[in-house]
Amino acid sequence: MSATSPTPVLELPVVYIIDDDHSVRAALEDLLASVGLQALSFGSTKEFLQHTLADAPACLVLDVRMPGQSGMDFHRQMIDLGIQLPTIFITGHGDIAMGVQAMKNGAIEFLTKPFRDQDLLDAIQNGIEKNRLKRQEDAVTAELLNRWTSLSGGEQQVMQLVVQGLLNKQIAAALNISEVTVKVRRGATMRKMEVSSLADLVKISEKLKIQSN
Repeated sequence: MSATSPTPVLELPVVYIIDDDHSVRAALEDLLASVGLQALSFGSTKEFLQHTLADAPACLVLDVRMPGQSGMDFHRQMIDLGIQLPTIFITGHGDIAMGVQAMKNGAIEFLTKPFRDQDLLDAIQNGIEKNRLKRQEDAVTAELLNRWTSLSGGEQQVMQLVVQGLLNKQIAAALNISEVTVKVRRGATMRKMEVSSLADLVKISEKLKIQSN
């Protein structure tokens, strides 16, 4: 596929390719198509940024040296841009130091041309799976955050103290409310957070990094 192709179907994995060499892009697209993977290719990082990312598991195959912004510079910029794609570097001019630096910056693979097709395909499958798991984790966190924000201010206060192990009597004293009110808010909190035990509530609190004011 080219950069002008329609956005891939929801949830089908996508491999993004950024390489200034048209022949390389075409060869990679053919390779991915041969194993049933869809690709979107771009001749520069600028072209890539003009495209809306698909809502699907994905990874990025990125050339190191390109006119304009280099792949290494773009990879360092990706965090600031909010782009969290597992990245595989490909280069015809790589060296050990460059590869080490790329891996330190979070790349999952650094391949020097010519590389084995299977090495690239293995790295791509690894990247897609990493991104799939990350997306699932983010979806769970977002759902838990929605439950947390559905609590009233008073319920949030009670939850913050409950997960610290305080008893109802202690919570009532800390918030200057009655124990009955604590019980009501605690029950509502458990219901809205969709948990049946204190242990589950503590796990959610830790995941969301909820702390008492």
